[in-house]
Amino acid sequence: MRLKNKVAIVTGAASGFGEGIAKRFAKEGAQVLVADINLDGAESVASEINKDGGNAIAFGVDVSDSSQTKEMIDRSCEAFGKMDILIQNAAIGMRPTPLIETSEEEFDALFKINVKSVYLGAVHSVPIFRKQKTPGVIINTISTAAIRPRPGLTAYNASKGSLVTMTKGLSLELASDNIRVNGLCPVAGDTAMLDGFLGDGPKDESYNRFVSTVPLGRLCKPRDMANAALYLASDEADFITGVMLEVDGGRCV
Repeated sequence: MRLKNKVAIVTGAASGFGEGIAKRFAKEGAQVLVADINLDGAESVASEINKDGGNAIAFGVDVSDSSQTKEMIDRSCEAFGKMDILIQNAAIGMRPTPLIETSEEEFDALFKINVKSVYLGAVHSVPIFRKQKTPGVIINTISTAAIRPRPGLTAYNASKGSLVTMTKGLSLELASDNIRVNGLCPVAGDTAMLDGFLGDGPKDESYNRFVSTVPLGRLCKPRDMANAALYLASDEADFITGVMLEVDGGRCV
């Protein structure tokens, strides 16, 4: 029970990596707020956690909206009495498109949801951590796209790349408050977002091409991200901050 008596908020938790993290955290003793714009999906995940003996509630949220993000954090404190861990996992992807052919609307959406949301999460969580005067943890899901970008995904790569600097800078700003800030950089996974990355061609060919770029020979699984997030969120990592942990089977080597 590495997260016993901890309270965690996990965004983008209705499916994929976020679902894996939420369920693993609950098994390790955390009380979990399962947050997602897809409230039905979030409620389903929370129900599964509770049936398995955990303690979770669902919350519908657009993480690019400041008032909704604040409501999400307030809900955690209301339901569980505090918050210890914020996992900022919600994001969107894109279909392969050259940068100069990427619409302004899509570019803006990528930065609103992938970047602004992480800023808003910090804006509304840090005052709570400081008021509690207890150690806090923020973990941002970034991507190998921030470190080793793929062509045709430049706008997405850029949105994720900005999170590396944001995460490192915030880790320095909050170190004196004992609030640790780290990033997870997964390679593409077998999640709902993958279909967009594969584009419009033959899916098997595109999938195999993705897999061929990973030295360990497979894509990232929710359990891979859950295990990495668990370590960074636990007290075992209490001297780890400002780190971008690559969960990528060697993709970025």
